[in-house]
Amino acid sequence: MKRQEPAAYASAGRVRGGCGAGAGRVRGAFGAGAGRVPARYVGPMRRGQQRPAFLAVRANRGAWGAPEPAATIGPTMPLPSRLAALDPRSRPWVWAALAVLAVAAVLAWSRTRAVPVQVVTAAAAPLTQSLAVSGRVASESRVFVGATITGRVAEVTRREGQMLAAGELLVRLEDAELAATARQAAAALAAAEARLAGQRRLAAPVATQQVEQARANAAAAEREAQRSEQLLAQGFIGQARLDEARRAAEVAQAALRSALLQQEANVSGTELLQAEARVAEARAALELARARLAQTRIGAPAEATVLSRLVEPGQIVQPGTRLAELSVRGPVQLVALVDEKYLGRLNPGLAARVVADAFAQQPFEARVASIAPLIDAQRGSVEVKFSLPVLPAPPVVLKNDMTVSIEVVTGRRERAIALPGEAVRAGPAVLVVADGRTVLRPVRTGLRTLSAVEVTEGLVAGEQVVLDAAVLPGARVRAVLRAAAGAQGEGIDVGAAMRGLGRD
Repeated sequence: MKRQEPAAYASAGRVRGGCGAGAGRVRGAFGAGAGRVPARYVGPMRRGQQRPAFLAVRANRGAWGAPEPAATIGPTMPLPSRLAALDPRSRPWVWAALAVLAVAAVLAWSRTRAVPVQVVTAAAAPLTQSLAVSGRVASESRVFVGATITGRVAEVTRREGQMLAAGELLVRLEDAELAATARQAAAALAAAEARLAGQRRLAAPVATQQVEQARANAAAAEREAQRSEQLLAQGFIGQARLDEARRAAEVAQAALRSALLQQEANVSGTELLQAEARVAEARAALELARARLAQTRIGAPAEATVLSRLVEPGQIVQPGTRLAELSVRGPVQLVALVDEKYLGRLNPGLAARVVADAFAQQPFEARVASIAPLIDAQRGSVEVKFSLPVLPAPPVVLKNDMTVSIEVVTGRRERAIALPGEAVRAGPAVLVVADGRTVLRPVRTGLRTLSAVEVTEGLVAGEQVVLDAAVLPGARVRAVLRAAAGAQGEGIDVGAAMRGLGRD
């Protein structure tokens, strides 16, 4: 017996040779161990008889010495086995057709198969829209106490955090020179007042006496002139004597008029006015000296708390130098910088919930007090102030410039259909499950929070909405329920972007 090569399975090999050939060979597809075996037609060929439609391949012993089963290619052979037994290079169109059929089958199967998707059931529930921002604590009035004169600091009476009553001394400058100037001005005023008093007490009586004496002299001179005229008429004196008497009378009248004018000047004239003016000037100089002396003592303008102490004793200060910062006692307020895109949601009177970052377990209430009329062009933000109620009183732990988290309630619905934000698509629209398929439905939205969107039109309670944005309209799906959107919507947090702003 001749030595036979190991045979491969006919289903994984290829057949060479024509039908008329008395022998063929089968080459295995596994590479190693593949061999060739003789093949022949089973049964003799007769005239007019059709060629057999199969080829029997009788395998010899395999590599392990065991007889291999025979493979038959023919009409009774399964289609995959027949195709596998054929040479792929001899039938390329067969494989192309099979690939197309496979892709079509996969697509058809995927279209008819229900894909599980997560859905949420629309339900009516309370919805709250809020705006969360970061702010700081501030008093209504914060002032810087400064110097108005040049001097050396002699004393600072308070430390940071200590209280001051209205007018209580805070900083004292050295005042020896100004005190001496004030005493000098006081002495000058006393001298001016003494001169005025003397003018009023002595000058007027003297002037009156002088007038009386001048009037008497004038009367005596007039009588002497009359006697001289009579004596001249009788021939006892000459004309020269009469002229002399008349001249003496005229001089006496002039002296009387001068005395009268002097009296008027001393009582209510320029002399008295000048004396009064000198008194007023001295009094003004004294007030100026005292005012400059008072500027060496800087006190609190009102009841306040010392926020910062900016100078120490011995330091030279100039006019305008800041000495200390005070927080005037009054209502505490909160200040926050809010992005201008949220300006339309804010109105005075809106309620807010406040939590100090340092005391998170002590929340308290506040309200929007005012919204600044101007927008900060560099930051694109607007300043919003919040007032605190008198009752209940805010926590005493609040300090100036303390950071707080403020949540402003900008909208509230008692019953609203709220969906998760990912369920609302562009348009806006939602993908609703109806009869096992998805349907795209336009909707109208209302309030929005970080996690929920209110649907005002286009959706009713009880309908199932697809959450996955990758699911397309018209797809066959199997709904997998997920919990509905929360009843209380979360706020819009802009605090991270605005934290720390406004601390100039």
